[in-house]
Amino acid sequence: MHSAQPAAGLEPATFRRLFALAWPIVISRSSQTVIGLSDAILCAPLGESSLAAATAGGMNAFTLFILPMGMVFVVASFSSQYTGKGDSAGARRYGMYGLWLALLAEVFCLLGAYLAPMALQHLEFTPEVRTLMSGYLRYRLLSGGAVVGMEALAGYYGGLGNTRLPMIANVVAMVLNVLLNWILIWGHFGAPAMGVNGAALASTLATTTAFGGLLFCYWRGLGTSGAWIKGAVQPVAGADLPRQRLSLSEFGNMVKIGLPSGLNWFFEFAAFMFFINVVVPVLGTTAVAALMAVFQINGVSFMPAFGLASAGAILVGQEIGANERDRVPKTVRLTFLAALAWQGIAGLIYLALPNLLMRPFASGDDTVSANFYFIGSRMLMISAAWQAFDAVCGTLTEALRAAGDTAFTLWIRLGVAWLFFVPGVWFTVVRNHQDDRAAMGWLVAYLAVLGGALYLRFRSGAWRKIEITQPV
Repeated sequence: MHSAQPAAGLEPATFRRLFALAWPIVISRSSQTVIGLSDAILCAPLGESSLAAATAGGMNAFTLFILPMGMVFVVASFSSQYTGKGDSAGARRYGMYGLWLALLAEVFCLLGAYLAPMALQHLEFTPEVRTLMSGYLRYRLLSGGAVVGMEALAGYYGGLGNTRLPMIANVVAMVLNVLLNWILIWGHFGAPAMGVNGAALASTLATTTAFGGLLFCYWRGLGTSGAWIKGAVQPVAGADLPRQRLSLSEFGNMVKIGLPSGLNWFFEFAAFMFFINVVVPVLGTTAVAALMAVFQINGVSFMPAFGLASAGAILVGQEIGANERDRVPKTVRLTFLAALAWQGIAGLIYLALPNLLMRPFASGDDTVSANFYFIGSRMLMISAAWQAFDAVCGTLTEALRAAGDTAFTLWIRLGVAWLFFVPGVWFTVVRNHQDDRAAMGWLVAYLAVLGGALYLRFRSGAWRKIEITQPV
């Protein structure tokens, strides 16, 4: 038996409740996309090598961030379920456990910064791109702990129903990053013109500053009142951190649930980085730069859809915590329809205006730009085909994560990524010398197969039997 009672008055999931939670998350995720776009657009005039180094370097940094980030995503699972039970102190404890993981992530990323130049020597980039990317990673990886800490606290507050405070922190990071990019990449206001390194340093300074502000709010118990929490189960009073009884067994339980989630994201993203670092360079630097631009544009559709999926997962977690599991399928259906509508519109725009969308990433060289437009526009149009599958994958992954069903998603993503996608795209492009259309086709196939597997898992109802919260 739990001493805390399930929160009373849990409203059924509706589009209104979903969007009330989702729009701040959408802005948060979109602001993260703007950070990547800012790096790419401001580095593009420096040439294709700088564009490839900044964008691929950012994704390589994310490869190291994604394991601990994926682990702290489950902070939202615990926070939302404890909120559904009416146990605000339990939710807060898991925010602190997320910060413990952020500290470990900082150590991990500092080691990665030291080893990155040696690792890049084994990849098929040109010497110029490798040199630029090494510098980028040296600066960007300094902020690993702040990146993970932001996600941990966003999960804590999101689980309570307050998605607005993390939104403010992310918008602050975005504004600072764009401003610092302009100053440090090009050397304004007396700063040295650091080029690609400036883009990385700008991201590190902006993220660390925003994390510091969010950490202060958490430490002081700010942002936990009903005035902040719109559509939450109930107002949640701020807790006094020094009086919290932290437990290594609870932390171990979170790691047990979170590690499959982190490995899930890590191995899937590692498969994509294999695609970027090993497969696409065979097609040339222009193809690398074009693909990075396409991924940045696709972030405009993915991040808001992921925000909707995250909001749906908050509702799912609260429903499970309140022992209302029968409501979950409807919540997941509402979330999917919202994500599908957004990504479907984005896909239609990609088909209609590919050249216009690629224009900000083109260099000033007319000959180079013509080839870049041709390859990039074709890649972007093919990416329209995966939008619906991406909506399925994002919605169901987040819903299963909220329920604690992280082990299955790990194994299915690992299998589809490394037993289907990686060997298929390598054999097709590297061994059989097919072009960028074949490479992009494999991305569509990957998401289609994964989406089908996740749908079957959710329909099985196995998530109904999982309990992740402990008696209090």
